[in-house]
Amino acid sequence: MTKVLAVTGYKSFELGIQSEKDSRVVIIKKALEKRLIGLIEEGLEWVIVSGQLGVELWCVEVCLDLQAQYDFQIGIIAPFEDQDSRWKEADQEKYQLLTMTVDYFNTLYQGGYKNSGQFKMKNQFFLSKADASLVLIDEDHPGSVKFYVEAMEKETNHPVFTITPLDLEDISRELQELAEFDA
Repeated sequence: MTKVLAVTGYKSFELGIQSEKDSRVVIIKKALEKRLIGLIEEGLEWVIVSGQLGVELWCVEVCLDLQAQYDFQIGIIAPFEDQDSRWKEADQEKYQLLTMTVDYFNTLYQGGYKNSGQFKMKNQFFLSKADASLVLIDEDHPGSVKFYVEAMEKETNHPVFTITPLDLEDISRELQELAEFDA
C-alpha cells in the first residue's frame, strides 16, 4: 500500500503551456485527480512534490481541492530556497500562496541554487521518502523528468504509476463526451 507518493512530470514550458487557461491544464489536472483518488481511497496519506511549475504545482492544486473530500496531507519540499526567483511574477505569487497553503513546506538546501547536484539530491530524497511515484511522461519525449525516471530505475523496489499521452487522450475524450452530454 502506498502511504507517501512523490509526483512529478513536465514543467509547463516543456509542454508549450504558457497560460493556466490552456485547455491541456484541465486535462492534466483531471488525469492527476483520477489517479490520486484511487490511491487515496487505498490509504494514501501524503503527496509530496518539489514545487516545480507545471505538473507538480497543478498536482498541488488538485490535492487542495481533494482535501475537501479526503483526509490526506500535501507537502512541497523545494530543492533550494527561492526556486521561484526567476519565474514570472504571477507564477511566483501562485507558488508563494501554495507553499503557505499546503500541510508542509520546506527546502532541502538553505540558500539559492548552487549546482545541478541539488536536483540530483532532490531526486534521491524523493525516492527515499516516497513509497511510490506518479509521473506524467511521454517516453518518446521525456524532457527534464527523464532524470527522475533514470534515478527511479536504479531503485529496486519503487513502484511507479504513470500518466501517458494515451491517458491524456482518454481524459480529453471523456471531458468532450461530458460537455456534449451537458449541452
